[in-house]
Amino acid sequence: MLRHPAHVVALGGGAGLLPGSGTWGTLLALPLYWFWLANLPVPWQALLWLLGAPLCTWAAGVTARHLASADPGAIVIDEIHAFIGMLIVLPPQFYWQLWAFLLFRALDIFKPPPVSWADRRVHGGIGIMLDDWLAAAMALLLLALIARIIGLAPAF
Repeated sequence: MLRHPAHVVALGGGAGLLPGSGTWGTLLALPLYWFWLANLPVPWQALLWLLGAPLCTWAAGVTARHLASADPGAIVIDEIHAFIGMLIVLPPQFYWQLWAFLLFRALDIFKPPPVSWADRRVHGGIGIMLDDWLAAAMALLLLALIARIIGLAPAF
């Protein structure tokens, strides 16, 4: 599986081949963000994240076709890319990243609407990516709401 460049990207360099692949993919986003993007200005981080979306979508689509499955669990680039997007807008403190991780994983696993809608109705590489982008957006909204309720002022 790791001989094709699309598979290397889609499988998170092999993280997608581990049991609990979505969790491993999401965890892999942390060092990728910390060592690759965290020291850049936020606009550059966002630009690189946006430019990476077509590559991730392509890799997910190619790998899904090769595996003959609509959304194979081994594809983790969707979790990696979505969670990196969250890290870009979150405050850098560890507790924000921990809560973001937990909320994102819960929303990705349980797939409430509109995540479930995207998961069922949008297919191909974009469908694989979209439900995770929606889960990430929902997790950020929930974090902002929780922060407001408890009196924290997040920087996002």
